[in-house]
Amino acid sequence: MVIDLQSTEYKRYTDLARSILSERQRYAYVVTFGCQQNEADSETIKGVLADMGYTVTEKQELADIIIVNTCAIREHAESKAFSLLGRFKAQRQENPELIIGVVGCMAADSRVAEALRRDFKYVSFSLEPNRLFELPEAICKILTSGERNFQTGKDNGDLVEGLPKVRQKKHKAWVSIMYGCNNFCSYCIVPYARGRERSRPSCEILKECQELVASGCREITLLGQNVNSYSADIPFYELVEKIADIEGDFIIRFMTSHPKDASDELIALMAKRQDKIAPSFHLPLQSGSDRILRKMNRSYDTERYLSVVDKLRAAIPGIAISTDIIVGFPTESDEDFEATLEILKRVEFDLVYSFLYSKRKGTPAAIMEGQIPDEIKSERNSKILELQQEISYKNSLGYEGKVLRVLADTRKKKDGEYIYQGRAMNNKSVHFKSTDDVSGEFVNVKITRAAPFDLYGEAEK
Repeated sequence: MVIDLQSTEYKRYTDLARSILSERQRYAYVVTFGCQQNEADSETIKGVLADMGYTVTEKQELADIIIVNTCAIREHAESKAFSLLGRFKAQRQENPELIIGVVGCMAADSRVAEALRRDFKYVSFSLEPNRLFELPEAICKILTSGERNFQTGKDNGDLVEGLPKVRQKKHKAWVSIMYGCNNFCSYCIVPYARGRERSRPSCEILKECQELVASGCREITLLGQNVNSYSADIPFYELVEKIADIEGDFIIRFMTSHPKDASDELIALMAKRQDKIAPSFHLPLQSGSDRILRKMNRSYDTERYLSVVDKLRAAIPGIAISTDIIVGFPTESDEDFEATLEILKRVEFDLVYSFLYSKRKGTPAAIMEGQIPDEIKSERNSKILELQQEISYKNSLGYEGKVLRVLADTRKKKDGEYIYQGRAMNNKSVHFKSTDDVSGEFVNVKITRAAPFDLYGEAEK
């Protein structure tokens, strides 16, 4: 169900907050852990805080309110968030009026919410990732009565359109097209933290994209836990095609795709519309062993996965394909791991993100027998990194002497010259020099040197 923001209590609480905060300037500081969806959520959090009257700052020491946007996908991310909260305790002691809130996937876990309430007395509230429109209400309870609030288990079925955003960059934008996940991979906490799949109406997505392009945005990345299972009023490939039809000089990226939903129609569209759709595809494999894929509940086998790769390569020559690998899933044998290495050799991915399996309480994999010792996971991961470095370097060498179209993203000064870093259309990281200010613009760059994961060159005049 899609809810109009005006039908919620949002405006009443933002108006109340503005009246309370109007006596002096108040600053808000937002910390983000985790995936691109969390990055997009943080832009919304900043927009809501600005709507309430806060000034968003990058200086933690100025903050009157700190929001920690958390990730629960791995234990390490959760530990880092708790550690950071511990460091905020001293700042709260110096400033008793400081408000500290926790949002994101960790906040959806009743176990975490209870730990925050019980053990972190200086934390004011937590809020589930699907309830960001209630952020003004949670904060106003603190401002008016000091009431700490920690809620979980609310209905996650609604979508609220119209929340404001403070974009991190003008030339690049995240656009969430759906939320939640229905796949229930046996290792993953996301369906429990973010709920079932809900897709935004295509008209709302198109409106947002049109406004972005009109404002000068050059790169739009469509986001979803399983982006190509988008299923509102049109299928995903038709949504991408409609966005590609928007007038303007921009490119479209999307992530993350699930191999079971990578359709022939989407591949054909990417081949046809290379003027707008970036020739890159992030396609998580997770394991090269069919036995492990079944235990992961991944809904495909390696034959299906490789058929998608072959179709992409045939339709879009030169496409860059990246993937995710989970190392040390329960019962993973040496033979299972070798099967993963063989697929890496067969596909020759441009980039591999490999992660040590992390046990997540509440998932089926957490209670499976055959948990792999950390030292074996680390040893196997080192082998993946070593192999992928060789493959990536070989792939990168093929770009030397070529001219790539690059979106200039960041700039720094070195030895009196400006060095830009950006992404080529196929998502390759490119560093180049330019005497002109080309920040946020497309630049033709001649590649002069290759490294495993980066390319270096000179901007063409």
